[in-house]
Amino acid sequence: MPAPTLSDTGFVAPARSDILAGALADLNAAFGNVLNTDLSTPQGQLATSFTAALGDCYDQMLALFNGVDPARASGRMQDAIGNLYFLSRKGATATVVTVVCTGAAGTVVPQGTLVQDTSGQSYAADGAVVLDGTGTGVGTFSCTQTGPVVCPAQTVGVYQSVPGLTSVTNPAAGVTGVAQESRVAFEKRRAASVAANALGSLNAIAGAVQGVDGVSAAYVADNSTAEPVTVGGVSLAARSLYVCVNGGTDTDVALAILSRKPPGCGYTGTTSVTVSDPNSTYSTPPRYTVSFTRAVATPVFFAVTLKNSAAVPSTAARDVQAAIVAAFATDPNATIGGTVFASSYYAAVAALGGWAQIIEITTGTVANPAGFTASLTIGQIPTLEAAAIAVTLS
Repeated sequence: MPAPTLSDTGFVAPARSDILAGALADLNAAFGNVLNTDLSTPQGQLATSFTAALGDCYDQMLALFNGVDPARASGRMQDAIGNLYFLSRKGATATVVTVVCTGAAGTVVPQGTLVQDTSGQSYAADGAVVLDGTGTGVGTFSCTQTGPVVCPAQTVGVYQSVPGLTSVTNPAAGVTGVAQESRVAFEKRRAASVAANALGSLNAIAGAVQGVDGVSAAYVADNSTAEPVTVGGVSLAARSLYVCVNGGTDTDVALAILSRKPPGCGYTGTTSVTVSDPNSTYSTPPRYTVSFTRAVATPVFFAVTLKNSAAVPSTAARDVQAAIVAAFATDPNATIGGTVFASSYYAAVAALGGWAQIIEITTGTVANPAGFTASLTIGQIPTLEAAAIAVTLS
């Protein structure tokens, strides 16, 4: 029977047809070349069994060899590669919703304070929210249940009593959480984390922040000049570091930034947290104020026009909305500073069946969009709910 080869090009297993031909030839030779080699005979069945067993063995060897390649590894083998970099696969992340808190001026809504939406889901404050002189404060709240929990706009209300807090609301839908980190996402983070062992580089800071529990997206940029500059639609102060993040507690994010930030560099950010240097050699650790920005949830809208026909079901609008929402949840461009392309959603709609004959799909950040892309600044993260998807039969 033909043997596999292991060379500079990798492991190459023989084809099953060649294995079967070799098994039949070996059996026939062992019996003086007088056997009937038809597969319906006992010797044919025996050769088929040999082929199946040997082919399965080669398949397992291929899986093992591919499992030690970061570009192809999956499951437990990928987890083992991650362990080499002190990385663990992220569990499901929580839905993050931006909440406007209203009450008495100066009221502090502590980190961890719970609010609740109309479906009964609870959300905890990622950081303390201080109500300003007008009695208003804005903060992000993460769902206490991980995974793809949908939080539509205007559904959040007060749940846990805080003296001075009278009401809460969410003007926009929450950024829906995701299931356990996928193979592709884990490998992408592993590759980025290689730089996390460094200090000072943007990739190092991004790798550290993305590794924070609960963080689903992060964007890092800087301005090394002596004048303010605009990057991705956001103005960065002179000689400052900019980190935009979705998810994770304020303290954890701040410590991650501090662990990789170069000394002497300023910040551009809307959230400031004072943390202590975790270096155990300090008897009295120094404290630093770290600033970063929470991504602003920005609704994205779609308009889908389909050809009308007798085959179009009564549930067409609902089916199209569900398909686009599901595709949006796995769209790598639907992230901080990303650009959502309408063309990325044709396949999801077409997969609904032959009745889904697409005339046009448009997208944008305003209702009834006419364009084919929805671009966000590096301070925004897109959100999508079914009500923002208009379906028209023409």
